[in-house]
Amino acid sequence: MQHHDDVFINGRWIASASTARTEVVNPATEETWASVPDGDERDIDAAVAAARSAFPGWAAARPTERAGHLRRLADEVESRVTEFSRVITTENGTPVAESGAAPGHSAAHLRLTADLAATLEAPDDRPNPMAPGHTVVRRVPVGVAGLITPWNFPLGLIIIKLGPALLAGCTVVIKPAPETPMATRLLMDAVSAAGIPDGVVNLVTGSTRAGNALVEHPDVDKISFTGSTPVGRAIARRCGERLRPVTLELGGKSPAIVLDDFDPDTLARNLLKVSMRNTGQTCKACTRLLVPEHRHDEIASLAADLVAAAPMGDPFDPATFFGPLVSARQRDRVAGYLSTAHAEGAKAATGGEVSTRFDRGFYVEPTVFSHVTPDMTIAREEIFGPVLSVVGYRDIDDAVAIANDSDYGLAATVFGADEDRATSVAQRLATGNVGINHYGSNAAAPFGGHKDSGLGTEFGLEGLAAYLQFTSIHYQS
Repeated sequence: MQHHDDVFINGRWIASASTARTEVVNPATEETWASVPDGDERDIDAAVAAARSAFPGWAAARPTERAGHLRRLADEVESRVTEFSRVITTENGTPVAESGAAPGHSAAHLRLTADLAATLEAPDDRPNPMAPGHTVVRRVPVGVAGLITPWNFPLGLIIIKLGPALLAGCTVVIKPAPETPMATRLLMDAVSAAGIPDGVVNLVTGSTRAGNALVEHPDVDKISFTGSTPVGRAIARRCGERLRPVTLELGGKSPAIVLDDFDPDTLARNLLKVSMRNTGQTCKACTRLLVPEHRHDEIASLAADLVAAAPMGDPFDPATFFGPLVSARQRDRVAGYLSTAHAEGAKAATGGEVSTRFDRGFYVEPTVFSHVTPDMTIAREEIFGPVLSVVGYRDIDDAVAIANDSDYGLAATVFGADEDRATSVAQRLATGNVGINHYGSNAAAPFGGHKDSGLGTEFGLEGLAAYLQFTSIHYQS
């Protein structure tokens, strides 16, 4: 049992002002294995003050100097691969095959972000096309950034915010999800070892109280949030009142469209990652499988066989694909959707219930529902669990209409042997990200959602720009 009474502020661990504690539960064993401070307004005040004090010096450093710190942080993260993997799997149940790759992916993101430093140092001098003279455009950091992250990818989802914020010249306060604080604590050890100056990166663990205090703090200049759409709306309202920039990466109910010329082997190789990565606890998961009506039963059977054959169990077993859900609350939430699906007439081709295979752990049977109609609850609401809905369509126009008939627009996949034809379908989808015959992300390309899936983008130059503001200095000659 690990008991921690401290938060990371101004380059060191200090006692939290809060006496409240958050317990960290292993979702595979249901055992409490750690506790951390449930931070409050006083902790947030101290963290923001440290970030504000460190901001002038960090912002004044050359971008290439800041990039050097990112590269050293990447090395420190990568050197802790075993420890990060163990902590992530213990605190949120992510199978070790997934968590073991997280440090390497995070280090790669940091290095790719560091490579953008040259774009910040390049002069931006623009001639005036309407009059004599020219304009020098300065790109300056927004200021102190509050980074609020969810529990499903407790390292990677911090890194994709932290890297561009630091390169831009911002200082930060991180507030991770209460379910998964331990990977973030380990990250602070890497921050210290990388030599990042005191106060540039600060951490306050806690729940809603700490998150609200960070969002509403008058000395915070920018919020970046990843999480649910309802919480994102509330944060957007608060930031709007303060005219504070905000990036929101929110929910999804993404479609995977299977065209009639799809290659069964390609679908079989990619479907689990496309639809059920991290036991379905992935915002971009394509959980609506849209298939030609005349091939519905064939494809539903293929999907059910793939899901049923994927190993479920101990997340520390390298062979495991499906682990437990992160908490009892999340298990019960998913169980509620399973009950609703049965009541509305969906047919469980495999799974369809809370798992009884294990004595302990928050397990739900990986599920494929067939004969799902677009109006059913499971076809419209984000479940965030291992549940795939197979929906039939009449023709391409119908498939596109069903895909776009959603409040969300985060991701999509199109499976088809003719890549040009699949691309033409992809171009009709109202979503921020589309994969052809797979789903992946590109750290050099913008990642963001349309509609209720969020505001703004992450990754690449566009993600870096989210932490910058611009000053134009005009000259007459």
